[in-house]
Amino acid sequence: MKRTLLVASLALLSAGAYAQNSVTVYGRLNVTAESQKSGGGKRVTELNNNSSRIGFKGNEDLGGGMNAGFVIEHGFDPTDGTAASTFWGRESTVYLGGGWGKVNLGRMAASESYFATVDYVSMHNHDTGTSSDALAAFIATGQFKNAVGYYSPNMGGFNFSVQTAEKVNPTGNRPLGLAANYDAGPLHLGFGMEKFGSGKSFNLRGLYEMGALTFGGYIERATGEYNGNANPDSAKGNALRLAVKYSVGASDFHLNGGRVSSTTNNGSGRLNGSQYTLGYNYNLSKRTKVYTYYTNLNLTGTASDFNSFALGVRHNF
Repeated sequence: MKRTLLVASLALLSAGAYAQNSVTVYGRLNVTAESQKSGGGKRVTELNNNSSRIGFKGNEDLGGGMNAGFVIEHGFDPTDGTAASTFWGRESTVYLGGGWGKVNLGRMAASESYFATVDYVSMHNHDTGTSSDALAAFIATGQFKNAVGYYSPNMGGFNFSVQTAEKVNPTGNRPLGLAANYDAGPLHLGFGMEKFGSGKSFNLRGLYEMGALTFGGYIERATGEYNGNANPDSAKGNALRLAVKYSVGASDFHLNGGRVSSTTNNGSGRLNGSQYTLGYNYNLSKRTKVYTYYTNLNLTGTASDFNSFALGVRHNF
């Protein structure tokens, strides 16, 4: 009897310990078949990857309101099985959190300014693939490697974050990112700022849910560098995008459009133009959808004029 009680007690203790720890495998496969036309070229048909990924995340309850965890995420192309970047190139972070917020260390997936503004209003395909936003100029998005970030707790619908990283060679510049979000029922607001060297961007986002209709948009002001401008020290630009979604049953209808304009002191590297996307999603389940869209990008001073008809399948796991 004593032996039985001892085994049962150890089993309960073990179950309790494991209950405080968890590791989750997650990911997304998102592929489109597209008919594309670039500039004056011929129309071509091809399969495209839309930011497919696989990841692992874990969390441990340390007691006293403290917790620790990690996220490692790898991007890959399911059309041919190749890696999208270095392994765990999307994100590889470890964190420590509590009632005071959370601190992340490692490689960040992107800037929190991007998540708070552009990504938030990209409702039809999560800002991926050929319909992704080509207008916003996020200065430091690709620079948050060897980085540290602080994420505040939610305070009455408000939260904020700060990111920085080691100096990037050979420029010797240190990236900086700030973001803030506010949620009050159907109203969702966001702010983002990035700085890297002479480049700066400031962004405001708003989104409002009104029954079956959702309206959103952002506005951005970038100075010092704009979308890889050839003369970054003298570039200035503005970007604006509006988006709307109408949901009925399993169907989502999407429309978004935006404009960008930039100038330089000597007139070189000007970037002006528009982008719009018309899309339809049919949700087969909470994790799987089929969708179609038409996207059109028209930018002066570049070879980026582009349009595509797409039919895709996205599955989250």
